[in-house]
Amino acid sequence: MTHPRFAAALACTVLATGAAAQRTLPPTAPAGAPKAVGTRALESGARILQGNAPLAGFDIYLDGFHPMKDHPDMQVEAHHFCRQVNEDLAQCALFDGNTRTANLTGIEYIISERLYATLPADERQYWHPHNGEILSGLLVAPGLPEAAEHALMAKKMNSYGKTWHVWNTGANGKPGDALPLGAPMLGWSFNRDGEVFPSMVEERDIRMKVHTGSKRKARADLKPQAHPQGGVDALKGTFQQATQDIPGVVDSGAPAR
Repeated sequence: MTHPRFAAALACTVLATGAAAQRTLPPTAPAGAPKAVGTRALESGARILQGNAPLAGFDIYLDGFHPMKDHPDMQVEAHHFCRQVNEDLAQCALFDGNTRTANLTGIEYIISERLYATLPADERQYWHPHNGEILSGLLVAPGLPEAAEHALMAKKMNSYGKTWHVWNTGANGKPGDALPLGAPMLGWSFNRDGEVFPSMVEERDIRMKVHTGSKRKARADLKPQAHPQGGVDALKGTFQQATQDIPGVVDSGAPAR
C-alpha cells in the first residue's frame, strides 16, 4: 500500500512527467506526404467540436525495455503513457519517443497479481512479470520526484503486462520500417542481469538523466514484497549475455530460495 505522504506527491506530480523528462525523438520518420492545409483545418475543427475524452487520464509516463518473446535479440525502449483504470488494471499506449512526433508502436495492459491469478493457464503465456523490471531499476518514471516514483513502483510490484508491438521503428542501431509491417510481436520482460543490451540502457540513462544502478539500490527495500511470478523463466537460457539472477526475482515454478 502506498504511504499517504507519497500518495499525495504522486497525485500532484504525475501530470508533469512528460514536461520534466528529457525529449526523446522518434528514430524513424513515417512514410507519407506532409499534411495538407485542408487536413490541418479539419484537425482544428475536430479539436474544438469533438474532443478526445478516451485519451483523458493517460498521464502516467513509464520508460522501460522489452525483448520480443519469440525474438529475444530484438530489444526496444518503450515509452509508456498509461491510464490507471482501477486498482487492478492500467492501459498503456507505447511510443518510440516522448514528443509530439513520436510514433505509436504498441499497447500494454497491466494487471495486478490478483487478476493474473484468475487467468486460465493457456492465457498466462502472454503476460510477462514486472518484478525484474522494477527491482533492477530498468523501469523508470521520468520526471517524478524520487519519493513519488518509489511509491508508484511499489504499487506495480507483482503485476503483469500483456504487450503487443506492432511497429518496428528501429533500435540498437538497426533501421526501422517507415510503416507498421508484419504480424504483431509479443513483448516480454528482462528477468536476469545482463539480458538487456547495456548500450541501450546507458544511452537511455544519459539522454533522460536517470541512473539505473541508483534506482536499483533505492528499490532494495521492495524486495520483501516480491512474490514468485509466472514467466520469469520463460526466456531463461536464450540470452547468452545473461550473468546472474536479480535478487527477489523468482519464477513461481522454481524451487524456493
